[in-house]
Amino acid sequence: MEFGLHAFFALTTAFLVTFYLVPLFIKVARKFGIMDCPDGGLKKHKEPTPYLGGLAIYVGLVVSMALVLPFEHPFFLFIFASSILLFIGLLDDLVQLTPGQKFFGQFLATLCYLKAGFYLKVAFFGSFWNIVISAFWFMVMSNAFNLIDVMDGLATTTALSIACAYLIFAFLMGQQALCLLLLCFIGALLAFLWFNRPPARIYLGDSGSLFFGGFLGCIPFTISWSEYNDFGYLIPIIVSAVPLMEWGTLIVVRTYKGIAFYRGSPDHFSIYLQQNGWRKNAILGYVATMTAFAATVSLIFFYGILNWQELAFLALFFMSLWFFFLLRR
Repeated sequence: MEFGLHAFFALTTAFLVTFYLVPLFIKVARKFGIMDCPDGGLKKHKEPTPYLGGLAIYVGLVVSMALVLPFEHPFFLFIFASSILLFIGLLDDLVQLTPGQKFFGQFLATLCYLKAGFYLKVAFFGSFWNIVISAFWFMVMSNAFNLIDVMDGLATTTALSIACAYLIFAFLMGQQALCLLLLCFIGALLAFLWFNRPPARIYLGDSGSLFFGGFLGCIPFTISWSEYNDFGYLIPIIVSAVPLMEWGTLIVVRTYKGIAFYRGSPDHFSIYLQQNGWRKNAILGYVATMTAFAATVSLIFFYGILNWQELAFLALFFMSLWFFFLLRR
């Protein structure tokens, strides 16, 4: 009963704080010209749209965390590292950093995550490769969410779906503190999505997308997967299938076209679906459904009901379904 009250308080506090702040941040962004302006190329929205959505989510999350979790809790350490990503993204929104500067900022945040102890601890890989794999994971996740944020509500819906999947695992494992953290994040996302859904009145900006990637990239390292499943460390890859597919596909397509992977191009899956006649709300539903499918598979795998052959088959089915809609005209 006590935990239920704390959970409700965490969710509603984050929601209300973020819901109150977003309209204020919209006014601030308009006043100081912190706007995403259409350019006739990749940015085809009809009129300039305020940034600063990521900052509103961050404040709502931190305020609710401060009220439901003790300040000495290790979760505040990874919020500090995630704050670096938020700051780097905010700088990019304001002055447009070079790709090298953004990568350097992401690298600094990754070092902070590792220093705080958030990294893979699997005996099979050994200490060195655990660190290398974890660093690579952080860099991939932060960039994956940065890449997927090209449509109203897309990055927010993806983050919300993945956070809900992790919440289920945290609840089943009895990790109450992690449940509270995720509920704070989910509450902030739900409030922001009200303003970010199509047609969006405010965007995340790089501050929000990078923060999402760092936050959700760190969550798996707070869960002791190996206590329940020897291959549990694969579950975050399954749960995060949508942003990882976007990241991997963009690298392949851009490389094939002779474009640097960090350069913008209209090769995002959401753009392909819109070109195929999909409405934006349908794409958001598609992303949520695909993530729910991935989460269900990961849950079945977690309990050892799936073997490797069945997991490989379902992964192939997921990818086939993913590309079926993208390649169909």
